[in-house]
Amino acid sequence: MKRKAGLAAAEALAARTEGPLACALCDRPLGMQVEWHHRVPKSEGGRETVPVHPICHRTIHASATNAELAGPLADLDTLRAVPAVAKFVKWVADKPADFRVPVRRGR
Repeated sequence: MKRKAGLAAAEALAARTEGPLACALCDRPLGMQVEWHHRVPKSEGGRETVPVHPICHRTIHASATNAELAGPLADLDTLRAVPAVAKFVKWVADKPADFRVPVRRGR
C-alpha cells in the first residue's frame, strides 16, 4: 500500500477509534507516514494488517524471516520479545513519530 494511502486509511481508522492511532510495534503515536504490516506475510496467506511506522516496519523485516513471521512471531508480544526488536523498541521510545534512520539487517 502506498504511504499516502496508508495515512488516509490510518486516519479513517483513528476516526472510528478513541484517541490517536498508535504503532502496533512501538506503541508511539503514528506520524505523517504510515505503513501497514501483515502480521502473517501475504506470501504465507496472511490478510490482517496493523499500522506501523516505516522504521518499525523495516525493523520487523530485518529481524525475522517471513517463515518466522508466519509462525510464532505473528503475535506482536512475542515479536517484541525478540532481543533485537526489544532493544529497538526501547531505543525508539523517545523519538518523534516521523523519525528516520537506516535499519541494518540482523537476521
